[in-house]
Parts: sequence; structure tokens; C-alpha cells
Amino acid sequence: MILIGTLVNTLAVLAGSATGLLLAWLAGRFSSVLPAGSIKLGERLQTIIMQGVALCVLFLGISGSLSGQNSLITILAMVLGAIIGELLDLDKRMMALGDWVQKHTARLSAGSKTSISEGFVTASLLFCVGAMAIVGALQDGLTGDHSTLFAKSLLDGISSIVFAASLGVGVMFSAIAIFLYQGVIAVLASFLSPLLGDAVIAEMTCVGSLLIVALSLNMLNLTKIKVMNLVPAIFLPILLCLWM
Repeated sequence: MILIGTLVNTLAVLAGSATGLLLAWLAGRFSSVLPAGSIKLGERLQTIIMQGVALCVLFLGISGSLSGQNSLITILAMVLGAIIGELLDLDKRMMALGDWVQKHTARLSAGSKTSISEGFVTASLLFCVGAMAIVGALQDGLTGDHSTLFAKSLLDGISSIVFAASLGVGVMFSAIAIFLYQGVIAVLASFLSPLLGDAVIAEMTCVGSLLIVALSLNMLNLTKIKVMNLVPAIFLPILLCLWM
């Protein structure tokens, strides 16, 4: 049952992409009869819905962070993880990877109005490169807790509607990347779970949930935290719990 969260996330992107493609087709077909201001109303609805989802993500992060039992481990993990992540500059490396993929796939859609490769790459980076995907998949494999991936599914489903409407069918193919990426993390974590005690899993969940809080604050445009540079902190409780 460890892949339930990943399966739901995959299906949400497929459904959202199909909805976005349908809405784009309907808008093109009936653009002449749409009432004035309907596009702006849609943008306002999209904004308020995304803000509501961000608040739900914030709630999940706060509730998960309360599972920690040793605040000193959490503090040390965040500090050391931030140092490691910043020295490696994971955020910059991920962005560079995205730029490289974009550059080497641009020729595949030359001469085409709708870039399948652009839609696939853009959506895959959005849905896979982030703390929520990593933390959610880890929780899925370590504890069988799907709540983070369920929340991510809702967020990704809404986002995929917007992306598919503007970038086309390539967004739908990003569901494959989500299933493989999160599925592999969840399966590997499930094999690791028997080797970890309850205290280690609790501290990893606490640190990962704090990253989800940071992600939600970014979604609300309150901060610009480089969450990817904090990801190493998730794994440090494995070592810290040996001495503390």
C-alpha cells in the first residue's frame, strides 16, 4: 500500500491535464460568446484556490512537525542540513538541470506552436523538484502516511489544469515522471524503514514537516526560502539519533 499516495498524485495530474486541455479547447471553440471579464474571474478564482491549498499545506506541515520528540535534534539537523545544502547549492543545481533539459529538448518542438517537450519538462520540474515530493514519498514509504502526497495531489491537480491549458498535452506526460520519481523514493524508504527506530522516523517526519511549512510560506508569497537547500536536513536525524 506504500504507493497509494503516488498513484493518487499521478491520477490527479492526469485528470487535471485532461481538464485543462478540455477547457482550452472549449475556450477556443466558444471564445466569441464568452462574457466579458470571464478570463479575469478565472484568474481570481485560481489565485484564491491556490492560497487555500497553501494554507492546508501549512496545516499539514505544522501538525507533522509536532511529532518530534527531541528539539535539539531538529535544530541541529536543520542547521547542519542548511550548511550542507547551501555548500552544494542544491537549489541552483536543480535549476541548472532544468535549464539544461529545456535547452536539449527545445529542438524537438521546433516549428510547433505547442511545445510538448516544454510542457513535459516544466510540469515535471514543478511536480517533482520540491521538498513536498521528497518528504511525501519518504513518509509514504517509512510510515505509510499518505496525507502529504494527498495534499500535493490536490495542488498538482489544480496546477496541471492551468499548465495543460497553456502548454498543451506535454503536461499530461509529466504524470509518468511523478510516478517513477516518487515511487522509487517510497519503495527505497520502505526497505529502509525496518532498520530505523520509531524515534528516528519521528524526527525525520518533524524535520520534513518543517520544510513543508517553508514551502507553504513560499506558496503564499510570504518568503522566498530555498527549500531544496534544506532537504539534506531530512536525513540527518538518522545519524544524530545515534548519539543523542
